[in-house]
Amino acid sequence: MQRPPPEDFALKETKPHLGGGRISGDKHTSTYDLVEQMQYLYVRVVKAKDLPSKDVTGSCDPYVEVKLGNYKGATRHFEKKSNPEWNQVFAFSKDRIQASALEVIVKDKDLMKDDLIGYVIFDLNEVPKRVPPDSPLAPQWYRLEDRKGDKARGELMLAVWMGTQADEAFPEAWHSDAATVSGADSLSNIRSKVYLSPKLWYLRVNVIEAQDLMPSDKGRYPEVYVKAILGNQALRTRISQSRSINPMWNEDLMFVASEPFEEPLILSVEDRIAPNKDEVLGRCAIPLQYVPRRYDHKPVNTSWHNLEKHIIVEGEKKKDVKFASRIHMRICLEGGYHVLDESTHYSSDLRPTAKPLWKSSIGVLEVGILNAQGLMPMKTKDGRGTTDAYCVAKYGQKWIRTRTIIDSLAPRWNEQYTWEVFDPCTVITIGVFDNCHLHGGDKAAGAKDSRIGKVRIRLSTLETDRVYTHSYPLLVLHPNGVKKMGEIHMAVRFTCSSLLNMMHMYSQPLLPKMHYLHPLTVSQLDSLRHQATQIVSVRLSRAEPPLRKEVVEYMLDVGSHMWSMRRSKANFFRIMNVLGGLIAVGKWFDQICNWKNPITTVLIHILFIILVMYPELILPTIFLYLFLIGVWYYRWRPRHPPHMDTRLSHADSAHPDELDEEFDTFPTSRPSDIVRMRYDRLRSIAGRIQTVVGDLATQGERLQSLLSWRDPRATALFVLFCLIAAIVLYVTPFQIVALLAGFYVLRHPRFRHKLPSVPLNFFRRLPARTDCML
Repeated sequence: MQRPPPEDFALKETKPHLGGGRISGDKHTSTYDLVEQMQYLYVRVVKAKDLPSKDVTGSCDPYVEVKLGNYKGATRHFEKKSNPEWNQVFAFSKDRIQASALEVIVKDKDLMKDDLIGYVIFDLNEVPKRVPPDSPLAPQWYRLEDRKGDKARGELMLAVWMGTQADEAFPEAWHSDAATVSGADSLSNIRSKVYLSPKLWYLRVNVIEAQDLMPSDKGRYPEVYVKAILGNQALRTRISQSRSINPMWNEDLMFVASEPFEEPLILSVEDRIAPNKDEVLGRCAIPLQYVPRRYDHKPVNTSWHNLEKHIIVEGEKKKDVKFASRIHMRICLEGGYHVLDESTHYSSDLRPTAKPLWKSSIGVLEVGILNAQGLMPMKTKDGRGTTDAYCVAKYGQKWIRTRTIIDSLAPRWNEQYTWEVFDPCTVITIGVFDNCHLHGGDKAAGAKDSRIGKVRIRLSTLETDRVYTHSYPLLVLHPNGVKKMGEIHMAVRFTCSSLLNMMHMYSQPLLPKMHYLHPLTVSQLDSLRHQATQIVSVRLSRAEPPLRKEVVEYMLDVGSHMWSMRRSKANFFRIMNVLGGLIAVGKWFDQICNWKNPITTVLIHILFIILVMYPELILPTIFLYLFLIGVWYYRWRPRHPPHMDTRLSHADSAHPDELDEEFDTFPTSRPSDIVRMRYDRLRSIAGRIQTVVGDLATQGERLQSLLSWRDPRATALFVLFCLIAAIVLYVTPFQIVALLAGFYVLRHPRFRHKLPSVPLNFFRRLPARTDCML
């Protein structure tokens, strides 16, 4: 048994006050039932009319200031407009309200000092309360008052109500806890948003042949290949073996394309006329909008495309005439594959690209992101450590980003999100980041959002319809070791719409059938996964607010395939842990054979005799034994979702140099003496692996040499033994042979001797091909 993890890194079960205490049994009366309710005072400033002018110029530049105690928010201002429309919402956290009245003030923007136009005051005790799914509160017109309390000229349309974070106005509202953030760009960077990954397709380009090429040097055999470019992706075929002006390839090139298809596929046929010199024989551009899409393994029709010396870009004039060269290809967008943009171990979506091939959903995943505790300060502000934290969750094509909580080491988000589930054997990833793009952070050179940690939850490990409320440790591996950056508190519920459909999913292939009918090579999958992650990160970084490249790459585990001594050790011990059961069974059987416990050995003899006499009981006995083991282990089934395990990852025992090597760039940026030391260490490890692989090969070659007559005497003995064994087994009933063999294996130690057995001696003397190795 493994030791329990350190308490600091352990998962902690919690009992938060979810849904405002309105959860009763399995029935939930609120759509926001997985988070703690947070009360907010909402102020919607819609518009104003008939505002008087305060300037000497006779114009009015109005804006509205919403003031509640020490918190103050303002709308944008309009120039020379007496009937402005703002339609902005302000949200004040009830926990931080320290005033009894709300002031809504209309002012005239001025260079020296803003002039007061009028204001409206609300008593907080008179503010109505609204609970969704009630319809939004209708705004009303309010007459403005001046400083003396008299009615001023002008009216303001407002709506003021008390609500929760479930209100539809919450995501776009200005929040009082972000009062220190200024600027439209910075405000947009702190709001919660939902993103969708771009729809990705595999583009298969089957280059068949070309005809009537016109190389400049007609006196030599051309060495022709085809280069294909799609965006930042460039691939090329091998040089055609038929060195003529009608070359043939019949080679597949695979790309990743994303909707909308903005860039064409550009193909160029090139002739290698010197080691570093290529001549372009012709080009063609193919818009992907017109490329056929296939959903199964049936081939699409081939097509011929004319090759041109110059590709005509839109807006340019044609510079050269077409000539007779052309290329024969089969191009299609593959809708039957799932475009892998994540590691297959942490995939959150396994559906094919083509929507007609999707199966119906099997349930719903709901996640309530409650709060975080004990976050580490990620940056310094005014001489003290601070963190502006937000969460990102990714499942399937849907990404969510919570709002940023400004300057808090214990932020409270209390936001709930929902995903459709199509496969239970998928993983949701939740990451916590520090927002480094506030207060002009966008202009800072190389500003990146810092990673605080992430959590993965596999849906198949969750019981259906149960609410899991746990505090997950946020663990990050640094060059100086593993570090706990805080804890994130979440509520998770997986609801199954059809238990029969979900059970049926366990009998289906993990990936769409095209991955098995026409599998891609490992190198193709690695290259395509890299291209897919690049496309997703670029597309999401162009959203507003952007989901930045470093965030997307951390969520998608980009770079996890790089060499790591720590991860290699962890995987080795994982293998040993898996084989530990077989080793334990072997040790137990050895004790039976050596009569360590005579009663147990006698019982095994009796069971063996029964199974030999009634062989039809063998399989039922095995499956009954497995059933009883499963029932017995049910008492110790996991009660909590799995989480990051530092001991399993060997993160708590890794040597500093191993961690430094893991965080090294590729190619390396370390000094030559360190690289030499690491190279020598890698050589020594590879030497041991080489020895193990050689030993395995030796045993296999000895098996082959039994009948290969490489050692004629050994093969003659084995062939003679096979003949005698065939005759004996033919004339002797199988039960008797099995009983004799079993009794021989289980014989008492006094009938054993410590020297190796005759068959083992014979096998070890067989020749292998090691003596032929250089």
